[in-house]
Amino acid sequence: MIASRGARKIKPPRKNIQGDDVDLEPTWVTLSDSFREIHTQNASQLSYEQLYRHAYVLVLKRKGDQLYKRVIDFEHDWLSEDIRPRLHTLASSALLSFEEYDTKTVNERRVSGELLLKGATKAWDNHQTCINMLADVLMYLDRVYCREQRRTPIFEACMELFRDTVLKWLVTKGEDGMDLLDVLSTIILDQVRMERDGDTINKHFIRSCVHMMESLNESNTDGQETRLYVTRFQPRFLKASTEFYREESERLIRENDAGTYCRWASRRIREEEDRCRSTLSESTTDKIRRVVEDELIRNKIAEVIAMPNGVKFMSDNNRIEELSLVYNLNARVDSKKTELITAIQKRVAQMGDEINRAALAASHTPPAPAPGYSDGSTKSGERVVNQHTAAAMKWVEDVLQLKDKFDTIWRLSFASDQALQAALSKVFSEFINAATFPRGTEYISLFIDDNMKKGIKGKTEHEVDLVLDKAITLLRYVQDKDMFEKYYKKHLSRRLLMNKSVSNDVEKQMISRMKIELGNNFTSKLESMFKDMTVSEELSNGYRAYVDKLGDYDPARVDLSMHVLTATVWPLDHMSGALDRDPNKQDKAQGPIFPPEIERVKKGFEKFYLNRHSGRVLSWLGGMGTADIRAVFPKVPTKDGLRERKHELNVSTYAMIILLLFNDLSENEALTYEEIEARTNIPPHELTRNLQSLSLATKTRILLKEPMTRDIKPTDRFKFNEGFSGKFIRIKVGVVSAGNRVENDKERQDTDDSVRQMRAHYIEATIVRIMKQRKTCAHLQLISETISQLASHFKPEVTMIKKRIESLLDKEYLARMPEDDSMYKYIT
Repeated sequence: MIASRGARKIKPPRKNIQGDDVDLEPTWVTLSDSFREIHTQNASQLSYEQLYRHAYVLVLKRKGDQLYKRVIDFEHDWLSEDIRPRLHTLASSALLSFEEYDTKTVNERRVSGELLLKGATKAWDNHQTCINMLADVLMYLDRVYCREQRRTPIFEACMELFRDTVLKWLVTKGEDGMDLLDVLSTIILDQVRMERDGDTINKHFIRSCVHMMESLNESNTDGQETRLYVTRFQPRFLKASTEFYREESERLIRENDAGTYCRWASRRIREEEDRCRSTLSESTTDKIRRVVEDELIRNKIAEVIAMPNGVKFMSDNNRIEELSLVYNLNARVDSKKTELITAIQKRVAQMGDEINRAALAASHTPPAPAPGYSDGSTKSGERVVNQHTAAAMKWVEDVLQLKDKFDTIWRLSFASDQALQAALSKVFSEFINAATFPRGTEYISLFIDDNMKKGIKGKTEHEVDLVLDKAITLLRYVQDKDMFEKYYKKHLSRRLLMNKSVSNDVEKQMISRMKIELGNNFTSKLESMFKDMTVSEELSNGYRAYVDKLGDYDPARVDLSMHVLTATVWPLDHMSGALDRDPNKQDKAQGPIFPPEIERVKKGFEKFYLNRHSGRVLSWLGGMGTADIRAVFPKVPTKDGLRERKHELNVSTYAMIILLLFNDLSENEALTYEEIEARTNIPPHELTRNLQSLSLATKTRILLKEPMTRDIKPTDRFKFNEGFSGKFIRIKVGVVSAGNRVENDKERQDTDDSVRQMRAHYIEATIVRIMKQRKTCAHLQLISETISQLASHFKPEVTMIKKRIESLLDKEYLARMPEDDSMYKYIT
């Protein structure tokens, strides 16, 4: 089908024509003269009713075939002799300007092209108007003759004539001859190229020509896909656009940065969509969009992203708008955003690795010596500890800043895309749990510890919530939750026992959030630790009331406050002086040797406790306690004469035991390290730490050390510092490295060994649980199921699972199936 016309109605002749004598020739002369007047726009004096009557009579008198043929011949002659020559002149001029592309200015090409487009548009519009008028006159011919003889109606036949006689008429000869339709297409493409280059064009003429192409079919077969626009113009337009944008993409890559490229590509897509709506055809929108996307995005996005000022530069410098452009462009051609995700993951991994390496370097760099301290100062050891802990805090802060940075980019640039969120979570988890950086879990626990002790002090409820949210965010990335639990219990135990927490309510909020995130199994022991603290406070109050009832108050009585801890809940293996056992001295009495006055108090509490809880066993953790002792120093000259100096010293339990040894010594009498160790039975590493605090630190030098060196050796001698003087009555003697700190290599190895032992038990329990349920299971399936069930707790190694299966086989919990060695059965 081709161009159509609206329905028209003309009343039939009122006169009776049965007796009329109709002669074809004079009647046709009248009709053809009228048709010529119509084409020359001089039809105002014509009587359409009379013309209709002439055509009506001819059809009625069986002359419709001759009339139809003569009308078609007339229109063919008119198009060939009048319309075609005029368009030929315009087409030749436009084609000449196009062929002389290098010598003609843009304005010259535009003007000659517009003249042809205008001429073609005018010829087409006039042709449609005139044929509409002719079709009205010949309406009876269409209605009777064409319908009976199955001939094409006059209007449609004349449209086909315009197509075949005018549009398909060859303007140039030869093998590469171009018909008028080719020339029009060439001119339109040139005009579009001008507009793409920033020039102004007359869109009305182009739109009219496009409408003409959309109104005509390639052949007499009707159909959307046979329109001249689809068959002749659109393929050339898409091909020319492909070449244009291919060249432009190369030029843009060479001459611009990535941000400018992305803005230009986005602009080009909008321009092409607008062009299809206003100038060409909306049916081309999807096709030209695909061309632009292919050439400017799909074929170049990887190169743009990898440019020096690409995604890496954009993310480093928070180029939110440019990253948004990259995201939108990548999403246009790839729903998975593969290139962008790969680049973002690579950059986060690089930055995460830099953070890890910086933390490791900081923890291994020797601290600079502090001015004003001699070789014997304990400040060096404290600086090492503080430096390692500061490195841990810096690592966490850097990770959180990195997380905040890419969360902002994800939200503002990536439209909160779930695929990008999953990719970011994956890469954060990978570098936090990197095999080359085994300290992530410990550092996160230290971060929480630092905030619980001082970080949240003075903060509002909202600010505290933000801190807890950050901690939970980091915890989500931790794969080895059991390792984190180990460190968290260790740090929490010190906060609780040393009363370091700013707020127990915040501590419990943190545990509640952990329960939501990780489940009740993870937090049950943490909650039990708080329960022990509550019970211990009740026990201490009960013990004091019990002592008060024993008799009159004794001024020399030692006040006692106790924490009774459940052995299966608290991290006793990591607590200082755990159970006071020295594995290298099994022949000696277990635990420190308390002074007699302390031993009496100790036994009194044991009696009180066991009366309430018979059958239980108390083991004393001397390294976790503190004591307040009154120290009296010899008289020294003052303005008022000789005067004693008294200080209340807050020391560790071990330091108390050491200091009380000097009560029984004469003036200037000294004890060697070995003598102190023998009399106290304090573990060597604890004894060393406490002696350092008592003898090396200037402000708490209660003992004098000979020689005054930093290291403690077995032959070193210690005596009471009678000349000690402090600014305050109450003095706190801290223990070197007594607070929560980064583990050293030996401690970390001990922790790893402990966790591996614990994991072995977890794996065996999981295997038994699976086999108890399934009864029989294949080897690979058992390994897969075990990994799946333990994934939320830690990531088990396959080799460890295999060893635990072998262990269970040896213990006869499992047995191999006789018929298949790769199958196991559960032994009840």
